[in-house]
Amino acid sequence: MNTKTILKIKGMHCAACGLNIENSLKEEKGVARVNVNFASEKATLEYDESEISFDRINQIINKLGYKVADEAEAKELDAKGDTKEISKLKKRFILAFICSLPLMYLAMGPMLGLVLPQIIQTYNMIIQFILATAVILTCFGLWSSGVRGLIRLKPNMDSLIFVGTASAYFYSLAVSAAFLTGIQEMRPHLYYESAAFILVFISLGKYLEAFTKGKAGQSIRKLIGLQPKTAIVIIDGQESIIPIIEVKVGDIVIVKPGGKIPVDGIVVEGYSGVDEKVITGESIPVEKKQGDEVIGATMNKTGVLKFKATRVGSDTMLAQIIKTVEEAIGSKAPIQLLADKVAFYFVPTVILIAVLSAIIWFFVGQPLAFILSVFVAVLIIACPCALGLATPTAVMMGTGLAAQNGILIKTSAALEKANKVNMVVFDKTGTLTKGEPVVTDVLTTAKANQEFILTLAASIEKNSEHPLAQAIVNRALKDNLTLLDIKNFEAVPGKGVVADYEGGRVLLGTRKLMADNNIDVSNYEKEIAQLEDQGKTTMVLARGREVIGTIAVADTLKEYSKDAVNALHRMGKKVAIITGDNTRVGKAIARQVGIDDVLAEVLPQGKSAEIKRLQEKGNVVAMVGDGINDAPALAQADLGIALGSGTDVAMETGEIVLIKDDLRDVVTAIELSGYTLRKIKQNLFWAFFYNCVGIPVAAGALYPLTGKLLDPTLAAIAMAFSSVSVVSNSLLMKMYRKSLIA
Repeated sequence: MNTKTILKIKGMHCAACGLNIENSLKEEKGVARVNVNFASEKATLEYDESEISFDRINQIINKLGYKVADEAEAKELDAKGDTKEISKLKKRFILAFICSLPLMYLAMGPMLGLVLPQIIQTYNMIIQFILATAVILTCFGLWSSGVRGLIRLKPNMDSLIFVGTASAYFYSLAVSAAFLTGIQEMRPHLYYESAAFILVFISLGKYLEAFTKGKAGQSIRKLIGLQPKTAIVIIDGQESIIPIIEVKVGDIVIVKPGGKIPVDGIVVEGYSGVDEKVITGESIPVEKKQGDEVIGATMNKTGVLKFKATRVGSDTMLAQIIKTVEEAIGSKAPIQLLADKVAFYFVPTVILIAVLSAIIWFFVGQPLAFILSVFVAVLIIACPCALGLATPTAVMMGTGLAAQNGILIKTSAALEKANKVNMVVFDKTGTLTKGEPVVTDVLTTAKANQEFILTLAASIEKNSEHPLAQAIVNRALKDNLTLLDIKNFEAVPGKGVVADYEGGRVLLGTRKLMADNNIDVSNYEKEIAQLEDQGKTTMVLARGREVIGTIAVADTLKEYSKDAVNALHRMGKKVAIITGDNTRVGKAIARQVGIDDVLAEVLPQGKSAEIKRLQEKGNVVAMVGDGINDAPALAQADLGIALGSGTDVAMETGEIVLIKDDLRDVVTAIELSGYTLRKIKQNLFWAFFYNCVGIPVAAGALYPLTGKLLDPTLAAIAMAFSSVSVVSNSLLMKMYRKSLIA
């Protein structure tokens, strides 16, 4: 069995770093799946422990020059962000900038008409060398990372920076030595300031990139920070404050007004309103009383609640939400694959372009200083980071926004698929309707009165879990009816139930069930049709081969079902309902909410086949369901959307989970998907556009027309801000507001 884990990796400098780790691990036997996310600095791994150990994985990553954070460090980084790294990058930039200021004065002063003192003019080269060396030593981490990448034949962005700045620096050092020793008579053109300024602006870019990346990860850190650190637990009859990690399943926990609920549980005493906005996105407090479920990290508003802990630690709903969001961030959307392929070959290709550009200008007859300027500019302006950050930063923001709105998007592929959906299929019972039906009509015959019909039906249905069965049992209990002794109960999926009573066979269910058993219901067809046209589910009760009564049950629509369907229509989506009920009932419900297509009389095992049939007609289908019998259809659909109020199986199968029982979140999920995808496309466009334009310009493509080259320092400024602009565009997603909900 494969083990799944998420690792926090330190030391990645660009998208190429992430791809180097990813490809190295993929080569190892036993690694089933690996995704490295440069934006979140995490690797999502699935591996077989019998073939490869965790220590071996750690060794591979360390050998590549990166470090896996231990569990405590990873938790701290997730909760607070890498504040140490951001602070370190900020200090590096400030020191490098301070060292470069005098160099700027020396290099550019004469061009600006500033007078340099004679002693400085005399020792200008030496002073420039000292200052440039100081900047290089301050930013030496960039050089060492770049060299390691080259030595391992896995170059990254830092390798481009190293080759470019080292070329400028050592060229200047060589011609300075030649001039000072008298080998060269004319004062040469130096590039000390270019090497230094490039490193300064790269340092600024790295700091801004880390800062903005940290902002992009705020939504997940906000979730992590929701859980309180302590809990009040009853121990030996006394209230004791203990760390939350010590709370065990079964403990009795007390939450006072204004306190956070520490873990999930069931209320055993008390009454209060609980603000669940942090989990469900619902702003109105929810009343809690004995027997109700409470969710960890939500806020108790008014009364005192005493509850029994049912899920603690990594099993709480909040922990599962965080895990789901992290896995979504760690996954890759199909649209990212192109960017990954480009990023993988990007650095070697840029080095090749730089070398070819230098060779071409050499044969054209340009001087060495010109050739060096082109070579350095090409290396410096190229930015694989922008490509690497384009998709994951938008996915981080999109999944984070969704979680804040009570929507769990389990993979980034689901984000992309949701935008392509053109048809949404809703299950009826428990999805469009509340799943709490009540008996509305009991039609009698000459063979039985209402009391006996309800008594016999409830006696059979007491063994069934179906909501319709529960409605009949509840009505019988309400009427204080005494249930009968029933034997040989058997459920017939999608049709009804059969059992033995007083030696005879009793059937309760659909007309299909009656037809299968050669029972004629034609005399009751008119009454049944009238009930079904009102949207009521009608069940026929037969004893032996004779119909003795009919029971009609109605389910009420959920509050926002109609609003959700209307919003989907405004988005241009087709909407269908799928139900085991007959066509009349399906159409009646469809009329009430404004649904286009009705798929009725579909047995549980036939739901996935119906979804497949819709797909074969060219539809991209999203299935929305809540029950065990919906799981195959959720899996078959292009996009499975499960209600959080539903079963664990449905939630496990669905690619998107709606935590609160509000179908308008289906609309929000699809809308947010489209919004995220637009941001990804914008980011990728600018990243590709920047590199496709910037690299030729740096190579001198405009020189024959303008007579000017791109200065390497300006190339460094452009590169530094390219990735920052991509992340900033993703951060603008914070401004997202729902727009299509009525």
